[in-house]
Amino acid sequence: MIENPSSEPQMSIRLRADWLAGILRADRIRHDTLVSLGVAWGSDEGREDISLQLDALAEAMQSPREGELDHLVEAVEDAASMDYPEIEIDLHTALRLRAELDAVIATLGRFNPTRARLARTVPGQRGAA
Repeated sequence: MIENPSSEPQMSIRLRADWLAGILRADRIRHDTLVSLGVAWGSDEGREDISLQLDALAEAMQSPREGELDHLVEAVEDAASMDYPEIEIDLHTALRLRAELDAVIATLGRFNPTRARLARTVPGQRGAA
């Protein structure tokens, strides 16, 4: 695994090891997902519904068909009453993530400098003319 240079790696943006893509890490989403699953598992009805949906997902993993996995994952999320995978960020975190993203974009743009330059001039974005 590549070392994450962020001061807060649990919520960060970094380059993939081959420098061909960026990676967004948001541990809080996984945490909240597991907490939602645990809460729903606490009731007999919830446990039964989640078990049925997870069994269907496990069975589909043997030979998944296009679009089937998304539907089955959504069924598990519904059974566990999970919220959308969103997290709020404050200004400090937003500025830190923007700096991390700018660094990733600079590296990703090395193979397409024209597109990277155009991205910096999108109206309403930082660096726009």
